[in-house]
Amino acid sequence: MESIYFATGSRKTATAKVWLVKGTNELTVNDRPLDGYFGREDLVKTAIAPLEVSGTRGMFGLRCVVSGGGLSAQAGAVSLGVARALLLYNHDLRAQLKAAALLKRDPREKERMKYGLAKRRKRFQWTKR
Repeated sequence: MESIYFATGSRKTATAKVWLVKGTNELTVNDRPLDGYFGREDLVKTAIAPLEVSGTRGMFGLRCVVSGGGLSAQAGAVSLGVARALLLYNHDLRAQLKAAALLKRDPREKERMKYGLAKRRKRFQWTKR
C-alpha cells in the first residue's frame, strides 16, 4: 500500500492539485512528463524546489493537475502544492521549507485597468497647448 498525500497550491490565476505518491519516481503534470510540460529548466526547478530543499527528491512521485494562468504561474502553484503536501507527510520539514520561502503564497496579482489612463498606472502625455 503506497502512501498518498494531497494538497493544493495557487499563484496568480493558476491552481494546482498535487498528489505526492510515496515509492514512485514518476513526475507528471496534466498526464505529461514534468519537463515535457513546462519545457524550461527554470520552471522545472521551481516546481520541484520543495523536494530538493527537503531532501525527498527520490522518495516521492508527483502527479499534478494544473489549470489557469501561464506556465510560470503554474510552476509556482505546483511548488506551493508540493510544499503543503510535504507538510502532511512530515511536519518537521516545516522549518526547512519556511526558511526557503516555499510555504508562502505569492499574493501579487495583475492590477486592474483604470479608465482615463494608458495602462494600469501610465498616463497619457500631457500637452500644455
